Amino acid sequence: MSAFPHRHLLGIHDLSPFDIRAVLDLAEDYARLNQSHDKHADALRGLTQINLFFENSTRTQASFEIAGKRLGADVMNMSVGTSSVRKGETLIDTAATLNAMRPDLLVVRHHNSGAVALLSEKVNCAVLNAGDGRHEHPTQALLDALTIRRHKGRIQKLTIAICGDIANSRVARSNMLCLGKMENRVRVIAPPTLLPAGIDRFGVEVFTEMEEGLKDCDVVMMLRIQNERLEGQAVPSTREYFHRYGLTEDKLALARPDAIVMHPGPMNRGVEIDPAVADCERSVIREQVEMGVAVRMAAMDLLARNLRAERMA
Repeated sequence: MSAFPHRHLLGIHDLSPFDIRAVLDLAEDYARLNQSHDKHADALRGLTQINLFFENSTRTQASFEIAGKRLGADVMNMSVGTSSVRKGETLIDTAATLNAMRPDLLVVRHHNSGAVALLSEKVNCAVLNAGDGRHEHPTQALLDALTIRRHKGRIQKLTIAICGDIANSRVARSNMLCLGKMENRVRVIAPPTLLPAGIDRFGVEVFTEMEEGLKDCDVVMMLRIQNERLEGQAVPSTREYFHRYGLTEDKLALARPDAIVMHPGPMNRGVEIDPAVADCERSVIREQVEMGVAVRMAAMDLLARNLRAERMA
């Protein structure tokens, strides 16, 4: 039986704790490889990877591109802004066109929830979800889990606070699913206007005040807030938001002394996080970026193994 019995990586929802550990364990190997002099392997040699991004994301796209190249894949970045999609081509048309090119791995980011899953039904290759709407961002949750495990020595029985724009965050959704499956105590902290309907279905503890929610946490994960979302909508102003929900040194002092600080990036300094906290020794934000490459290498390696086994059957 495969260590990761999936054709695609569409979301954390589909993964078992065993699957999650399989990705993290292999990613540990790739993290070591990435710190060595020769960073290259051949797990994807002879395979073609297409990065199809309908939303801009320099960080995630670059991470997947580096991951694919270090594993020996032929990598192509498809710029949707200048493609036929802008001329009225449907997602299904795009899928058919790409399928005719016979790619092996397709990395997709899309602004609509469920679009990546739909596309995966129309192609013959392995599909990885690089973020779809407000739905999921599975590799971000996996790289966060790997970062936590490297610092805490485990990825279970921890108290983890996810703070900020929970309602609009696919990162929050994937992390709630991933960390919950690994038997952690997960808290969400947000203004009532930034909590999604049905939050109780995720099995998390809900707080609307930072001071209460951060008490005795092992991990504090801040989420990006977009300034335009705050104009007369969710909270009165960025200044008020930072006062109540921005992570400062005083608020961080309420967590455990060895608590780590995380952020999926890019950060809005002075909005959801104080610059002094973002750059403090308890911050693991830069390590999250490093682990992102390792996790994406592991995920593509595991899917490529299944793809090759399927083609040989």
